[in-house]
Amino acid sequence: MEFTRGGRPVPMGQLERWVTFSTFGDAELVSLTGEIDLANAPEIGQAIVERIQKAGKVLIDLTTVSFLDSAGVRLLDALIGDCHDHAIPARLVVGETGPARMTLQLCAFREDVLATDLDRAAADLTG
Repeated sequence: MEFTRGGRPVPMGQLERWVTFSTFGDAELVSLTGEIDLANAPEIGQAIVERIQKAGKVLIDLTTVSFLDSAGVRLLDALIGDCHDHAIPARLVVGETGPARMTLQLCAFREDVLATDLDRAAADLTG
């Protein structure tokens, strides 16, 4: 599968620079890293949506994100909204400090979907 950026195909393997998928307990774990911005947010979003469509629970780990612009914030808002609309519990793991936490707090992002670590996020989803 290929995504396009600027009219040129972006190989799926290139997305691994920014997004990886695994599991954490019974949740789908999406780990984002590096800069999430207008240049890559659409491709990242499409890959995430394809992966989490049938997930029972979703954790999105942002602890290694070094930069998050408005396109990245919109992406996260859309993902959380889609999960909510499809009754899929989801949490964003943002750590105690860091660029992702700071950006989301400055944007007044929903605090109820933010967690400081994976264990707390997973516990939030189970009870």
